[in-house]
Amino acid sequence: MTREFKEDIIASVRRDYERFAEQRRPYEMQWRLNMNFCLGNQYCTAFPDGEIRDVERDYYWQEREVFNHIAPLVEMRRAKLRTVRPTLTVRPFSSDDGDVKTAKAATKILNAACDKLNIDAVITDGTMWSELCGTSFYYIGWDESAGIKLGDGVYEGDVAVSAVSPFEIYPDDLFAPDVADCRTLIRARAVDVDEIGRIYGKTVEPETSAVISVDSAAVGGGLVAVGTLNKLAAGESGHSAVLIERYSMPTREHPDGELAIVANGELLHYGALPYVNGGDGRRGIPFVRQTSINIAGGFFGTSVVERAIPIQRAYNAVKNRKHEFMNRLAMGVMAVEDGSVDIDNLEQEGISPGKILVYRQGATPPRMVETGNVPSSFDIEEQRLLNEFTQISGVNEMMRSSEAVTANMSGVALQLLIEQDDTRLSLSAEYVRTAAREIARQILRLYKQFAADARLSRIVGQGGQVELMRWSASDISSDDVIFATDNELLSTPAMRQNMMMELYKMGLLFDADGKMSDTAKRRFMDALGYGGWDGDIDMTAVHISRAEAENMKGSYKISEFDDHELHIQSHTRYLLSECGTGRKADKLSAHIKEHKLARALAAKSEEAVGGVETPVPSEEAIDNNRQGG
Repeated sequence: MTREFKEDIIASVRRDYERFAEQRRPYEMQWRLNMNFCLGNQYCTAFPDGEIRDVERDYYWQEREVFNHIAPLVEMRRAKLRTVRPTLTVRPFSSDDGDVKTAKAATKILNAACDKLNIDAVITDGTMWSELCGTSFYYIGWDESAGIKLGDGVYEGDVAVSAVSPFEIYPDDLFAPDVADCRTLIRARAVDVDEIGRIYGKTVEPETSAVISVDSAAVGGGLVAVGTLNKLAAGESGHSAVLIERYSMPTREHPDGELAIVANGELLHYGALPYVNGGDGRRGIPFVRQTSINIAGGFFGTSVVERAIPIQRAYNAVKNRKHEFMNRLAMGVMAVEDGSVDIDNLEQEGISPGKILVYRQGATPPRMVETGNVPSSFDIEEQRLLNEFTQISGVNEMMRSSEAVTANMSGVALQLLIEQDDTRLSLSAEYVRTAAREIARQILRLYKQFAADARLSRIVGQGGQVELMRWSASDISSDDVIFATDNELLSTPAMRQNMMMELYKMGLLFDADGKMSDTAKRRFMDALGYGGWDGDIDMTAVHISRAEAENMKGSYKISEFDDHELHIQSHTRYLLSECGTGRKADKLSAHIKEHKLARALAAKSEEAVGGVETPVPSEEAIDNNRQGG
């Protein structure tokens, strides 16, 4: 790589970064305004030059308190979206036994990876950014320094997933529907120069980097009080440099795409896109986009904070004007004839109880100006604005205040309010689910690309048992990740529990004899959230767990302690739904026949001794009976 070529790449990356940053500036200004209002700095506005500045008060006595309804609104939405964690499973490439087996293995690998990477916490951070700014991103890459240490400075490597704020992402097209539709995407952020040297092995000189930090602003308060509010302010970082990563999608000239990394005039890396993370084995940009509310034809989404800002400004104005009116009522407004009294003394001390007010002989005594009562329109407007918060945000008053609106509200009415909230939030929840699915797909694709050597993962097996699984990239034949559960907001645990109780009352969980089987009873307890409550003494669960373990291992052997009825049900269910055809299916079919034979022999033994239960025949007795009959 010649020097001229390096300089051309550096100049090209810098030009793209400045151009993308300029066209994204209006969005960034709105994000900063949203974050200021959520922090409590609600006396600021965006100026035509692109800067956000505080607005000073017009008079010293002007009330400037902040009554922040945006922060609890965002917190409530984040708390509701926190429950959206879909159960993901890998769909097999075909119905072939090998594909079905590897799909199950890939599901276990995915669950183990998500648990190890703490994907729940990552999605929680990403949801925070999407609720504040309207859009968040996730970076899914390969960390060569992660995993088990194999030698001196050599590690096994593992997937790295992190939430990325929208301030770091610069697309070439603001009207691209998704990351995959961008031709070029830049990630730029201030990074410590020592960290850059550790990662890329090159020395980069520090530069003055613009960063955003939290500061304080004394713009609030009232007549005699000054309130200090948190705000977002522009700052500088001295011992860092702007690390610019430019990702370019594959073209004819570059079929594997391009990745150029530049920091303060130094080319740190140039090559093809490193990850085969796209569909059909293609290379793509390693970012996943998540929005709070999609905008038609827009790359960046919008947030409910943006919609609530005008209402919050109006609410602060109404409350403060109301308090100013009440201040006039409480302290009064006095009319004094010029020269009739000592104005300085009256201004400092006011009219205290028992005070002797001396005024000039022949002058008009000071009098209090009648200001009337607080107009009822203030209360009406205040309540109307509170209702608008509910209409705009999709979170009703009961959810925001964590209490019922009226004391005599029925349970049906409360349930309807909760369902209305869930319906309004279901769209944002679906974007979280879609992002989680795409993250899972890219995790599997990276493992398929880099995990060529065998590795161990700790997984939760059948019956909640923890086991170690040895796997490699060859065990991942499909990356078609699908949802195993419905939208969690549309099917909450409370709704499922109520449905189970209704089914129980209607008798739909009972068999023909009007009794609930042990299997149905165990699943009923699981649905109510009490699974494992009696796990230590539930022999039914033990037998089913043993039968399911046999299904997965493919090793079948009858024990004299087996409950043949439960084993037959479990093996037959697996044979008809998941096992497929082939040698394993033949072995399982023969094993089911052995269980049926053992059950029949046990029944004959009971009849022979007059109904007294005898031990289950041993395996040798079953073999002898099979050979004789």
